[in-house]
Amino acid sequence: TFLSHVISINSGLAKLYIEGYQGRNLILRIAKPSSFIGGPGMYFDQRHHYSVIALVDMSACFIDMGIMKDIIHSNPDFAAEFMKDFSKNMLSTYDRLVSITQKNTTGRMAEALLHLANDIFESDRFDPLITNTDLAELTGMARDSAVKILRQFKEDGLISTTNGVQLLNREALLRISEVG
Repeated sequence: TFLSHVISINSGLAKLYIEGYQGRNLILRIAKPSSFIGGPGMYFDQRHHYSVIALVDMSACFIDMGIMKDIIHSNPDFAAEFMKDFSKNMLSTYDRLVSITQKNTTGRMAEALLHLANDIFESDRFDPLITNTDLAELTGMARDSAVKILRQFKEDGLISTTNGVQLLNREALLRISEVG
């Protein structure tokens, strides 16, 4: 769709994803408060290249694209921070794409769980708002494969899935992520 606004998240979480084939999606990232959602189309083709959906109740500001461009052009400090945030998000996406294409499924799942704990929820326990389907889409695998790996991680004592997900053995997950 036409990129008419940039979104600034005030509260809540949203997932940014590319709609794939046969109803399968790939989550690019989870956006937190103070994130901007605009994308590469801002200065290229004025199109959204991914979809966004709230994971929880959230509050966001929609900033008109013309006003956003005026702010970027007239405020170099803001422009630098905006580009820094955009670059950080792109590099994170590149790292995840390398992981998806080069790690085995257990390595991808371990990395995704650590990412959620470290970067999104900032806790070893996170609410059940991230579904098994979300985990599959975050790791580039089929839902059944994601469920199987989560079940194995639970049986191995690496995670608990009671009322959300809790990391029980962070060190083992880190090793699996690195070796995967």
